[in-house]
Amino acid sequence: MANAAHPSALAAQARRMYMEALLQGVPVTVQAVVHGAQRLAKDKAEPQLSQQRLNASMDLAQAAAAWEQRLTGALSAGPNLPSAMRSTGSPGYRASGDGAAPALQLVDDDTIEVEILSSRLALAMMDKASWQFTDLRARMSSLEKRDELDGSDVLRPHVVARAVIDAWRDASLPLEHWRAVQQPLQLAFGELVEGAYHETNRWLMGEGVRPEIDLRPFIRRSGGVSSGAVAVTTGFGDIDAPPKRASAAQADEETRLMTRISGLARSASQAEAVLSRLNKLVGRQVPAFADTVQPAATSSGLKQAIADAQAGLQRRLSGTERDRGPGSTPAGLIQEMNQRKQALKQVASTQVERATIEIVALLFQSILMEEKIPAAVRVWFARLQMPVLRVAVGEPDFFATTDHPARKLIDRMGACVMGFDASTRAIGDALDKEIKRIVQVVEAYPDTGRRVFQTVLTEFERFLEHYFKNENEATRKGVSLAQQVEQRETLAIQYTIELRKMLNEVPVQEGVRSFLFQVWADVLATTALRYGASSDAIKTMKRAAADLIWSAGAKVSREERADVIRRLPPLLKTLREGMAQAGLAQDKQDEQIQSLNDSLAAAFTAKAAAIPAERLDELMARLEDLEEMLPDAEDMSIDESIVMDLSGHESTELQIVTDGGSMPTPAMIAWARELQVGGWYMLEHRGSIEPVQLAWQGLRKQLSLFVSQSGRGTLFQQHRLASFLQAGLLVPAQDEALTVRATRSALAKLDADPERLLN
Repeated sequence: MANAAHPSALAAQARRMYMEALLQGVPVTVQAVVHGAQRLAKDKAEPQLSQQRLNASMDLAQAAAAWEQRLTGALSAGPNLPSAMRSTGSPGYRASGDGAAPALQLVDDDTIEVEILSSRLALAMMDKASWQFTDLRARMSSLEKRDELDGSDVLRPHVVARAVIDAWRDASLPLEHWRAVQQPLQLAFGELVEGAYHETNRWLMGEGVRPEIDLRPFIRRSGGVSSGAVAVTTGFGDIDAPPKRASAAQADEETRLMTRISGLARSASQAEAVLSRLNKLVGRQVPAFADTVQPAATSSGLKQAIADAQAGLQRRLSGTERDRGPGSTPAGLIQEMNQRKQALKQVASTQVERATIEIVALLFQSILMEEKIPAAVRVWFARLQMPVLRVAVGEPDFFATTDHPARKLIDRMGACVMGFDASTRAIGDALDKEIKRIVQVVEAYPDTGRRVFQTVLTEFERFLEHYFKNENEATRKGVSLAQQVEQRETLAIQYTIELRKMLNEVPVQEGVRSFLFQVWADVLATTALRYGASSDAIKTMKRAAADLIWSAGAKVSREERADVIRRLPPLLKTLREGMAQAGLAQDKQDEQIQSLNDSLAAAFTAKAAAIPAERLDELMARLEDLEEMLPDAEDMSIDESIVMDLSGHESTELQIVTDGGSMPTPAMIAWARELQVGGWYMLEHRGSIEPVQLAWQGLRKQLSLFVSQSGRGTLFQQHRLASFLQAGLLVPAQDEALTVRATRSALAKLDADPERLLN
């Protein structure tokens, strides 16, 4: 490699190594897709979906060799892969032979579907390998002395993704089969590309190309091991070190590698980076686009054209799904959007307006391609395109800041409706109606700019709080129970605080003090919550507390001792009833009663002065008015034993997380406070991994309730929630907000064809 020291030679060699790594991994990857399809075919699903998966699995097994052969042939072209793809005659490709820009023409649904599926695969690859790609791009840029890779560079995921889908079709595999096995397909090729990037980065580092860039070694929880075990992996498999159970300190250090900064800060920085790249890319084509300070004056012709387009969309997308017809499918909507986009561009009077129209169209194309958004909701997102375009043209900071209310509204609605499989796409009438109402309000106030978006965003936040508490069947019971847990624990802490103050100067046996603080405060809280703060039941429990305090005082006369013996049986009966209502097990009750008997027996022989009657009356009066004196409490400590329903038995609808995770950093605790109701997450707990939705947050966000699709609730205290975030046991289902993901997709298309901004 004598000539490899030249930067251009190193860059060319790096591309060849990347392609060789892909070629070496193709056989394993194809087999991984085949095996994944076979696993999917065995999973339970709706009859129609199950049959689709079975058909796809059988046909894929037969055609796997042909698919592998065609894909290997395409990748063998090496760095010339893009031109090789153009010569394959893929049914989805449209270009003139001289390389000129393609003429404007209607594109058939099949071509659009190929583009959609190819883009999804490219996004999945980028999601899997984003850090490795970022490092490789930086190294290649330093070698080639340019800011960005070409849009058609073989190192970009969408180029390989197109080769994969073209080879699939050349092997006579239909797109219906692709959709049926999309999940294992995206996972397998994501790992293939990730591994190829890793190997190329490693080689470049060995050649001395920017070795200071951290390769961010992959740390990933491996299947089949406990939550305390981790495995270091590459795109092709585990390193030759068996996973070990980590100590508390080791787990803390290892998980910090996955979460160097909080997810909130990381997401914010990624979003800002994406917007920065967009502005730089567009600014090279349209210099005036970078001016985000002065509000733009929209031309009258474009204003009217946007209004006409909005009215047309309203007419087309009103009524029921059946009324809308086949054109309301994502492919149909995208085709119509492209037609309206061209019409708007013809009316636009400036380059900035034309570029803005193109970018907004690309954003909404990506949103409509998002398969995790239910089809019925995509229609309402489609109707937001024109209001958003109107704001983007008039308010340039829409593309410069992540906190524009129009972006935040789309992200919040998207986060709440993102489904996980075909059986969970129904979002419920109440949420569907609220999204419909919000879109119609935005449409009704076209000249208010960001204000209408901010107004409906605030209204949507209020709606979510009410919705999960009262209208969502899956979350309503869990939220109600979580609120009771919070109220009970808050009351228990507050009762304890006030009881400590009351008994500071009262001579009471230590065992009785401990019982009142640790047990009876919880009994008082449970009784007050269940029967009311003014009920006879709570008065009985307060009287029992006063009687116990008096009984535990020194008894110096025979009459006082006789009185204690006479009053003790009904007192102990009341104490047992109270402990039972608070959910204390029988054996725990026996322990507490035995301890109290010992304390009361000691009172008979005590030499201390007895509690004066007037002092006892004062204590009882303070107990009667205890609720008015209760201070605010911020600290709570809850455990599984307090999960009691109103009948007094353990609830199967709510579980409390008491262990797991690792010691969280302050950044993680801050992230836990910033989680938003309605967002979806993947939770690993008690040996299973399942999607959950954040349905409720309690007092000062000290408690957070996540509810599964089946309605089972999981309750976290803030510190434990941060621990799970730190350890990667609770992970956002979507790595990026919907608009950031859409912007990244738009960037990929603009990278490949910057001229489309003005065409």
